[in-house]
Amino acid sequence: MKKVYFLLSASAPIIGLSAAAAQAQEVVFKPIVEARLRYETVDQAGPAPLSSSRDANAVTMRLRAGGEISKGPWALLVEGEGTLAIDEDYNSGVNGKTLYPIVPDPENVEANRVQIQYRTKPLIVTVGRQRINLDDQRFVGSVAWRQNEQTFDAVRVEYMGVKNLKIDLSYAISARTIWGIDGGKFGSVNRPTQIDGDDIFANISYKTKLGTLTGFAYLVDEDEAVAALRRNSSQTYGVRFMGAQPLTKKVKLSYLASYARQSNYAINPVDYSADYATAELGLDVAAFKLTAGYELLGSDAGATGIAGGFAFQTPFATLHKFNGWADKFLTTPGTGLQDYYAGIAYTVPKVGKAGPLVASFIYHHFSSDRLSIHYSDEYNAQITLKLNKHLSALVKYAEYDRKGIASYAGDADTRKFWAQIDYAL
Repeated sequence: MKKVYFLLSASAPIIGLSAAAAQAQEVVFKPIVEARLRYETVDQAGPAPLSSSRDANAVTMRLRAGGEISKGPWALLVEGEGTLAIDEDYNSGVNGKTLYPIVPDPENVEANRVQIQYRTKPLIVTVGRQRINLDDQRFVGSVAWRQNEQTFDAVRVEYMGVKNLKIDLSYAISARTIWGIDGGKFGSVNRPTQIDGDDIFANISYKTKLGTLTGFAYLVDEDEAVAALRRNSSQTYGVRFMGAQPLTKKVKLSYLASYARQSNYAINPVDYSADYATAELGLDVAAFKLTAGYELLGSDAGATGIAGGFAFQTPFATLHKFNGWADKFLTTPGTGLQDYYAGIAYTVPKVGKAGPLVASFIYHHFSSDRLSIHYSDEYNAQITLKLNKHLSALVKYAEYDRKGIASYAGDADTRKFWAQIDYAL
């Protein structure tokens, strides 16, 4: 109750200072309508404890609806979210259908966002259930790929009052997970509806001529009885630099480098420390984009109480964006992860009256941080097409080829295919 009172009272001083100015402003209503129809199939070889595979086939429909009422610098946003399983021949993670491979899109109805926001040019303050996406979402994101979005009950302050500088601070008391209202059912205690805690996300960035330099600190303190969730309590401190430079009129070079150090925090029973590092180069040449990169999620072999070591974790990230679309590394294996990847994309601005059309292919080589294990190779391909102002379509494929014996839980040859239509008002 104290935490809820804090979230509500945090905006009170701002309300008092700005009430008179807001009275003279016009009231504006902006509707929110988003819908997504998706087919996903998963062919996984021998998911434990089965000796043979059973394909998952999921047809799901997601709808978000609501609106935002604003007056002057003030805005109230309310948005509901619902997911329907039209064909539920799959393990949603919380429906008990464990003979199928997992497709983490459970049926759900919830209040996705309920927030009050104060926004001016130098300052934005958001209080309530909200979406938080920081940088490329490697550490904190809304998991937009899944049908049920991840949101946070939080206070967020964004300050841009100094030229080229942005300060972004959030305090969250709860993360509303993708598992929805049935989270924790059928024995899936490590997939709860919400994860309570005292989480602090601090992100400070400064723009230069060469790119944006960002320093960050993410303190995750999960107040959970489940040991697997308590192990996610961590403190992560790091730096990131990202930018782009034109080489000619039709050629542009982009670059990214980041380093972070993570260790146990608060009630985490595991004493560990591990490194994170990534580097990426991109080259835009006319309609083509070439990308190559490396990412390390390090492992601590001497972590207390964990046989085989404990690795760098990012529990609040938009994980589908990273380490392959087969989603094999949502939890980093105890021996850590090295991801060497390269990709190519081609853009066609117009296809008749539709467009743009973007076709892409990415190759990943996955290995461990310790013990020289070659986990697998993975191949990802995708085509997206903007049909009109409101509609877009996607087809997507991922193939994960395991090397040698299974090296971690869930390490199995896997093929996934998606076909999807999105509508946004």
